Amino acid sequence: MRKIKLYIAASLNGKIAEKDGSVDWLYVKDNDEEVDYGYEKFYESIDTTIQGSSTYKQVESWDIDFPYPEKKNYVITRNKELQDNEHVEFVSEDHINFIKRLKNKTGKDIWLIGGGQINTMLLNEGLIDELHLFCMPIVLHNGIDLFEGLPNRTDLKLIETKAHDTGTIEMKYQIIK
Repeated sequence: MRKIKLYIAASLNGKIAEKDGSVDWLYVKDNDEEVDYGYEKFYESIDTTIQGSSTYKQVESWDIDFPYPEKKNYVITRNKELQDNEHVEFVSEDHINFIKRLKNKTGKDIWLIGGGQINTMLLNEGLIDELHLFCMPIVLHNGIDLFEGLPNRTDLKLIETKAHDTGTIEMKYQIIK
C-alpha cells in the first residue's frame, strides 16, 4: 500500500501560511542561497499529490508554471462545478473513499501538500502515514494552522531530526495507528 506523506513547513507557532495564504516568510532573509532541505529526493519518491482547494488557488495565484506537471494531482473540494484541467483532477464527492482507493493503487507514495483543513480531515481518518515537518525560525501573528479545526489526538513516533544552518528544524514522524 502506498503511503500518504504530509511534507510541509510551518512557523514555530504552527502556521503553514499567513491568513491570506501567502508563504513568502518561508524564505530565510539572511541566506541568499536557496536550501533544498531534501525536497528533490522527496519529490522523486512520490508520483501523486493531494491538496485542498484553497492551497490550489494559492499556488495558481503565484503566476508561475504549475509546479508538479509530471505528477498525478488531485484537488479535494466541495465545489462540484470545477472542471479538471491538464494538471489537476478535482474530487468533489466521497473524498475519504476516493483517497482510500488511491492509497491502494500501485505506484509511488502520495504527497499531501495541505492545507490545514485537508490535513485535519486525513489525520482524523487515519490516512496520513508520515509527517515530514520543517519548523521555520519565525513566529507568525496570524495564519492558517497546520491542523485546522479539531484534530483527533494522534500519537507520533519520531524517525529523524535535523537542524539546518538556516535555523530550520526538520522533523520526520511516523503516525502511530
